[in-house]
Amino acid sequence: MIQTQLAIIGGGPAGLCAAISAAESGSKVLLIERNDTLGGQLVKQTHMFFGSEKQYASTRGIDIAKILLDKLEEHKDNITIMKDTTVLGIYEDGVITAMRDEDKYMKIKPEALIVATGASEKFLAFPNNDLPGIYGAGAVQTLMNVHGVKPGNKVLMVGAGNIGLIVSYQLMQAGVKVEAIIDAAPKIGGYLVHASKIRRMGVPIYTSYTVKEAIGSDALEKAIIWKLDEAWKPIAGSEISFDVDVMCVSVGLTPLNELLVMSGCEMQYIPELSGIVPMRNENYQTTVPHIFTAGDSCGVEEASSAMVEGYLAGLCASDHIGNRHPMYEEKKADFINQLEGLRSGPEAAHIRSGVEKSLRR
Repeated sequence: MIQTQLAIIGGGPAGLCAAISAAESGSKVLLIERNDTLGGQLVKQTHMFFGSEKQYASTRGIDIAKILLDKLEEHKDNITIMKDTTVLGIYEDGVITAMRDEDKYMKIKPEALIVATGASEKFLAFPNNDLPGIYGAGAVQTLMNVHGVKPGNKVLMVGAGNIGLIVSYQLMQAGVKVEAIIDAAPKIGGYLVHASKIRRMGVPIYTSYTVKEAIGSDALEKAIIWKLDEAWKPIAGSEISFDVDVMCVSVGLTPLNELLVMSGCEMQYIPELSGIVPMRNENYQTTVPHIFTAGDSCGVEEASSAMVEGYLAGLCASDHIGNRHPMYEEKKADFINQLEGLRSGPEAAHIRSGVEKSLRR
């Protein structure tokens, strides 16, 4: 049995920041990551971040990951990193079970736990959606930005949110022709600054359109889309065909929180946060007192928000087990103010509504 003061599941933006914050507070931290690298989505992101200086505005995601890893190294005496380790379960007695390197089973008993497992990509149901050449946006980013592999030559992007728009631009930078971007919603969901840049490069954006079917024998050869009416029903005769060898599906994320469900945390479906999320207080403490959460596992937002939530959860989880940071109140107030700033404005109204619904009184 491995004993630790604080265990953190997930080495993405929220998990890294939680580990840094907890270590600064004096806690001994065990950071568990199922992949062989830390950084999560950050290592795929070559675009510059919004936000403020505290969230590394105007810095590329890959560079933010390096900054956080350097901070992690500064606290190496308080942080143990366990990569290539998949957490299998969280049990009523607080024990975590995990599998490392595919053959080493272990039990871990922390005094407190932070779940920062992120989110998974949603997908669309349409005929032949399993053809080779049809990817999620995260897979396309991994191929291009991590491994330097060009996914194909001509792509149809499905989804005009920020991820769809940003990945479309990255595809064009890699020499892939983006034939079109489509979105089932009547309006573009991403920031207009991204959409305008795409349109200036000659890429059409079709709103109120969805995929009718994919065509191909051994791989994708053609994609057919059709228009949706005001009731979101397809309109016969409105089909448009594209000769493409790649379809990139970017229709949103949903929180990865099966471990929170298993541990007995109270959960609720909140559409504004993209799925079933844990009920928690302003300290990101769930209804199971020793379990905290941060990042997309408790509601899908931008990576900037996930980082701040991680800092806050690490600070509060450490305080819960008796390791209070000497500037606890000041830091907590600052993190809460940063989150309020990131969630300000009309574009984040749904996030503010969802967060309010997820707070337990």
